[in-house]
Amino acid sequence: MPRSLKKGPFVQSKLYKKIKSLKEGDQATVIKTYSRASVILPEMVGKTIQVHNGNKFIPVKINDNLVGHKLGEFSPTRLFRSHGGDKKIK
Repeated sequence: MPRSLKKGPFVQSKLYKKIKSLKEGDQATVIKTYSRASVILPEMVGKTIQVHNGNKFIPVKINDNLVGHKLGEFSPTRLFRSHGGDKKIK
């Protein structure tokens, strides 16, 4: 069930303050966060946010298409190696 429209999208308050404190054209600054549940807002467009996946921080460059999604969607937590079976080497 989605979050109530009355409440608005969830963004961790500490993360929101960091985004608001950045200048408009400042794209070199990278913000680190553990908040995978935070929703991407239009104010975040053009910024780079490093999202923790449980092991390391994954950089996510925010663009218009990502607005409305959650930060955790772009920082995978599991690494797929391959399925089992014969590995034939020629």
